[in-house]
Amino acid sequence: MSSILGAKLVLMIRGYSRSMQAPLQVAQMPDELQALLHSEWAYLVLFGVFVLEGAMLMYFMPSELIVPGSLVLLGTDAAVAVIGIAVLGATIGQYALFKVAQRGGREYLLQKRWFAVSESKLDRFDGWFERWGPIVVPVSNTLLFTRGMLTVPAGFAEMDDRQFVALSAVGTLSFEVILAALYVYFDTLV
Repeated sequence: MSSILGAKLVLMIRGYSRSMQAPLQVAQMPDELQALLHSEWAYLVLFGVFVLEGAMLMYFMPSELIVPGSLVLLGTDAAVAVIGIAVLGATIGQYALFKVAQRGGREYLLQKRWFAVSESKLDRFDGWFERWGPIVVPVSNTLLFTRGMLTVPAGFAEMDDRQFVALSAVGTLSFEVILAALYVYFDTLV
């Protein structure tokens, strides 16, 4: 995961730029995605991107880029809408993955090429869920590098659907608010 992040990191934090540009710059967001985020379809596209991110199917850009990148393209006035779309989309995506894990089971997921989590990492996340219980769902959704990883163990443990959705949404809300706040904060420094 960190190698993907390192290879695809598309935000550059530029504290006090001589060019007076926003401190978080979209450097490598796919051109097609940038074009769609400038269109009348921006919010629908953003929703789709967040569903993919929540389901752990988005490999073309890191999840920590989406909200700041969207704010670069849409403006900080769109922050509340972007965060709302992020929470709704990512929660739907995570719920879909949760149900696949719940119904398909461990072996089913490990056989799927689209599920990019190794058995050893899954064992570690299972251990976290067994040790700490459902509270790890929002905690993991708030942290980089573990974001969404406890969705699958929650499904394996047959956690209550409503509880999972609520905790997933809380974690996603905290993650996206932190990212948006950092973008807005650094934007005011320039």
